[in-house]
Amino acid sequence: MTQPILELRGLKVSIAEKPDIHIVKGIDLTIRPGEIHALMGPNGSGKSTLASTIAGSPMYVVDEGQIIYQGTDITAMSADERARKGIFLSFQYPTPIPGVTMVNLMRESLKARRGAEVPAREFLAELRATLNKLKMSEDMARRYVNDGFSGGEKKRAEILQMGLLKPDLAILDETDSGLDVDALRTVSEGVNALRRPDMGILIITHYERILNYIEPDFVHILFEGRIVKSGGFDLAKRIEHEGYDPILKELGITSTKVAEGAAR
Repeated sequence: MTQPILELRGLKVSIAEKPDIHIVKGIDLTIRPGEIHALMGPNGSGKSTLASTIAGSPMYVVDEGQIIYQGTDITAMSADERARKGIFLSFQYPTPIPGVTMVNLMRESLKARRGAEVPAREFLAELRATLNKLKMSEDMARRYVNDGFSGGEKKRAEILQMGLLKPDLAILDETDSGLDVDALRTVSEGVNALRRPDMGILIITHYERILNYIEPDFVHILFEGRIVKSGGFDLAKRIEHEGYDPILKELGITSTKVAEGAAR
């Protein structure tokens, strides 16, 4: 059987500055090459915390368990080391960086990813090829990173970076947040254009709508720091039609707990 790209084994996570606050409370998850997994759940379930922990954010501490990436335990590895190894995180709220152009950011990122300077001609050829694949204008690459970008432009800029860096694991943290229908379709088409059979994708989302464009192989419901149910795309459709309440009730979780979890 193909070696997994990512394995989470009994992962428990707390906030670094508040170690008594436990967010992720024991997660097992395996992502293999070519697979798309969607992680859904009410607000406060721990979805973004899990994404940031996989990427190595120092804001969180792994209390128990392991993060295994391509057969290597990276639990104690820094965020920049993980990025160099091919883990990509698309942020829910990309930060503007005035004065730094997209071109400069991507060239330095590609240098870090490959461990060597990329010749200017080679870099520009790859950048243009990626822009063409994503049907983006070269003007995007000349602008300052996320400075004055609309919500849709910020998300497209993230997908452009993903396309150039060619990660082995792409984590898309609420990439659909704040997008209208047209922007969502454009971003989703970009993700689909960049899919590779040796790549794994984890989509974090509240809603089914992005999954109508990027159809997942597996859907997981995260609630109060635990994956409480897994299934196929039909599970996402059920969530869209019924919400989380009926599903969680079937699992013995009362509506009061659902309301409490959503308020956190």
